[in-house]
Amino acid sequence: MSWLLDHCPSDYRGYPGWRKNPVALAWVAVRHIDAQLEAMRAAYREVRVDLGDLVSTEALTQIQSDLEAEGLRLRASARGARLVYDALRGKRYIPRL
Repeated sequence: MSWLLDHCPSDYRGYPGWRKNPVALAWVAVRHIDAQLEAMRAAYREVRVDLGDLVSTEALTQIQSDLEAEGLRLRASARGARLVYDALRGKRYIPRL
């Protein structure tokens, strides 16, 4: 449960409904992480237009790299949160060979 809380804003720790109901926490964490991922995707699409005239070419390249890395981290977090949510709902996966 603390792993899910680590992927949400710190204020989420104060909501007793989510702390007492792990499936609800997983549900809201999936949505929160998905929203963050969408924000990173939008930022990556728009960074050249919005910041191209304000920062150097080297800085823009680094910013794009940072956005890409954060996007990859969020994709992994989203997958993990979905797996936790599915497990809490009782969903079972069949191993593939």
